Amino acid sequence: MTAYLIRRSLYGLSVLVGVVSLVFLIFNLKPGDASQMLLGQRATPEMIRMVEKDLGLDLPIAKRYVLYLNDLSFLSIHEKRDSEAHSYYDETKYGGLELMNFGTTSIVLKKPYLRRSYRTRRDVSDILSDALPGTFILAVSAISLALILGMGMGVWSALNPGSLFDGSALTIAVLGMSAPSFYMAIVISWLGGLLLYEFIPLPKALVLGGVVAFVFWLYSRRSRGWKDALSWIAKGSAIGFLLFIVLSWLMPSESSAQGFFTGFWKLPGTGLEPSGSLYEVDVFEGPYPAWRNLILPMLTLGIRPLAIIIQLSRNAMLEEFGKEYIRTAYAKGLSKSAVVWRHALRNTLNPVITAVSGWFASLLAGAVFVEFIFGWQGLGLELYEALINEDFTVVMGAVLFISSIFVVINLVVDILYGWIDPRVRVR
Repeated sequence: MTAYLIRRSLYGLSVLVGVVSLVFLIFNLKPGDASQMLLGQRATPEMIRMVEKDLGLDLPIAKRYVLYLNDLSFLSIHEKRDSEAHSYYDETKYGGLELMNFGTTSIVLKKPYLRRSYRTRRDVSDILSDALPGTFILAVSAISLALILGMGMGVWSALNPGSLFDGSALTIAVLGMSAPSFYMAIVISWLGGLLLYEFIPLPKALVLGGVVAFVFWLYSRRSRGWKDALSWIAKGSAIGFLLFIVLSWLMPSESSAQGFFTGFWKLPGTGLEPSGSLYEVDVFEGPYPAWRNLILPMLTLGIRPLAIIIQLSRNAMLEEFGKEYIRTAYAKGLSKSAVVWRHALRNTLNPVITAVSGWFASLLAGAVFVEFIFGWQGLGLELYEALINEDFTVVMGAVLFISSIFVVINLVVDILYGWIDPRVRVR
């Protein structure tokens, strides 16, 4: 097992090097000038040359690439005497411990140095550490919501195939996978933060039709299949709507009865702002956590993993129900709940864990549009601003961090596979 984890770690390290190399080449070969972006349109050629020299943009691309990998490496080679060299060892910048000295060159053991932001001149590691908690809380909340609801709905759908609940769950799954996050972010922000902010208008006629439909649904319980139930609900809703039209036409215009059929009930609204971060600032008390701002972006970010988990858990559970060991468990006299929770559910977790692990890392990267639309201060919003401002070092640091999260999560998932299902353990 240890040898397997070492091989996986080396493979993950090679993936990180490949990602860094690809992004480095993209940003250094693409059209555009970072120094021109920083200085603005009134920059003189002398000013541009000074900024390029300071940032190392005047060097050949191969040398820039080697210097960047040297900064990222735990063991790095540095110049000690020439303070003008880009590889000069500055203890305040790199930290670490000098291991060996060869004349003017030293080998240093240090943590990866992500350099400084072109725009703000802050350390990229400080920028990412400040932005990470917001994105982490948002991603954990979204994936937790998707996991709890998705597993519950998927298992219940598998236990009741062909029912009304099963059809509704599959509809939610299809809609969730069809709607991209950037589109749903706009819709949910508009609905929850603007349209339904103060109150939710509920037509009183809808309540009447709902009552009649519920009565017809109770009567339809003797029928089989969710299609028959939907048919009876549709009939009840149509009758309730016709009853509303007839009664509102027969009632005098000044009567309160007609107002009941034609008016609205104003239920309490969401009270949620269309945008907002995890922390808000009070004039007297300072920053304080505003957890209500988490609700709308959490729903938006959790829609697609919810749809995936519903389908995976439902299909995996249905597949397990058809296997021999389930029939053997029933033959032993075990109850249905014992068979589901002790046997079938555990064997359905492998595909769900794979989906959750992949989606959690994807949420860290895919939160860019959601955080931008909701104004959520996190890694996604920081990455978006860095892309707009040609802040190459921040983009590289964010990409490297997200890639590292992918590698670490894959290692953790490999360990969880062996813990959940002994058949896949590496011996």
